[in-house]
Amino acid sequence: MTAPARARHRGVSRRAVLAGLGGLVGLAGLPGGARAQDGAVARIAPTDGVVEELPSDVTSDQLFDWLTTQAETRATRAYQPPHRGTGFAKALDFDDYRMIQFDADHARWAGSDALFRLHAYHLGWLFEEPVAIYELADGQVSPMRFGPDDFRYHGDAREKVGAVESFPGVAGFRLNYPLNAADRMDELIAFQGASYFRALGRGSTYGISARGLAVNTAGPNGEEFPVFTAFYVERPAPGARTVTVHATLDSRSVTGAYRFVIQPGNATRIDVTARLFFRADVERLGIAPLTSMYLFAEGNRAQFDDYRKQVHDSNGLSITRAGGDRLWRALNNPSRLATSFFAEPGLEGFGLYQRDRAFADYQDAEAHYQDRPSVEVTPTSDWGPGKVVLVEIPTDLEVNDNIVAFWTPDAAPRAGEARSYAYSLSWGDLPPNADGELAYVLETRTGPGGVSGVAEADRTSRGRKFVVDFEGGMLGSAAPEDEIEPVVSISRGKIEHIALSRIDGTQIWRLVIDAAPEGAAAMELVAHLTGYGRKLSETWLYQWMNKA
Repeated sequence: MTAPARARHRGVSRRAVLAGLGGLVGLAGLPGGARAQDGAVARIAPTDGVVEELPSDVTSDQLFDWLTTQAETRATRAYQPPHRGTGFAKALDFDDYRMIQFDADHARWAGSDALFRLHAYHLGWLFEEPVAIYELADGQVSPMRFGPDDFRYHGDAREKVGAVESFPGVAGFRLNYPLNAADRMDELIAFQGASYFRALGRGSTYGISARGLAVNTAGPNGEEFPVFTAFYVERPAPGARTVTVHATLDSRSVTGAYRFVIQPGNATRIDVTARLFFRADVERLGIAPLTSMYLFAEGNRAQFDDYRKQVHDSNGLSITRAGGDRLWRALNNPSRLATSFFAEPGLEGFGLYQRDRAFADYQDAEAHYQDRPSVEVTPTSDWGPGKVVLVEIPTDLEVNDNIVAFWTPDAAPRAGEARSYAYSLSWGDLPPNADGELAYVLETRTGPGGVSGVAEADRTSRGRKFVVDFEGGMLGSAAPEDEIEPVVSISRGKIEHIALSRIDGTQIWRLVIDAAPEGAAAMELVAHLTGYGRKLSETWLYQWMNKA
């Protein structure tokens, strides 16, 4: 499995272009949307010839039910791959694409009392396959049509588009909203490429992305990328602070109907309902998949000759167990592909988090990693038994998305099955609750085992040192002399030394573990702090791969 590339150049970069588009990077080589059909009002954009009229005076629920019926019907028919782009969409390369921007004066719903604005993404470069966008307004569904007049072109990009009055579809869209200031429209959410989308909380910049569905991620037979083939956007009522988007999904193994109810805020919330119908057996189904990047931090800083202290969009996987107990799995940039499974009955939530929030933690004045959002997934329906899966892919470059997290059911879907999942996604800073009962992991550091600061030849240990700082919760008021105890376990390794102390002048407690791995197997460490007859911290987990 290779990490999808996110090409970065100084100056006007691919990252900068994609961030302006909605930032859906890491999509090179992924399938795009199916070709939209020019047809009657209120028709689905088919991938297999299924076209049926919608009833008139349709409500939001009726639209979703109708899309569900269409998805169920498509699942009984042979899969038709999306049409690859031709003409100008194929002719526009990266240099052309960065010279094209949507004209904000042509934003849909501009001039109305709606608080949202819709901007389309131009076809071209990585995004050749047209995707249809429809609008539900006053009970009627009608296509949103876009053409060259809706975009601003620079250089010779307009000449490459040629004599085209209307596009067969677009590459996706974004919604703007006065998120950070009442007098300015900020980007809120973007859908572009396969089933990828990204959203922002107040003060956030684009980083982590989500997908509608993951199929056979990190499996032996290669990953399948389902595609959102069409979107149905409900026109927001005047002054409404939520907006609803429906989508159709298609791939070789599965079809689906999706509903996204989007509520902007300090933490933007998206309520997702996915109704899925399976054409074929699926080995590993990924629900609520998240994709991020982790290059280095304190744990592997020595591997990179870089002036910056850390480079990552996320630095930990958080899992909330039934009853509120929390796990914190510090992320890795491993030496080889790593897949970890976390079986949690009654799972309350999971997510990829960016906990370090100061510029000084990164020192990157361009990327602003301190502003990248965390994302929390909260099931809102009964998902049944399953596991959280974490996939970590080796990478030497920050342009590669190398972290994937999702939930997978214990019972893999079979052809002919139908399943439904509902969950919420929260996007924003999502800081840990410092006033809660449990302390949280502030930082994870690693280095050579044994006494620090001695020459390699003088080291008494060939193991590894792990330094974990805990802060907050009831632990913060504990005195240094209080009986606070670490509980540490290890798999495929041996613990050589454990020490715990409070750092002078702070409320931070530091746990130091020296451990030696057994051969080349991945060593797993688990630790938490206890005292006063109770658990005082979330559970820290870490995986170390011996390169030997």
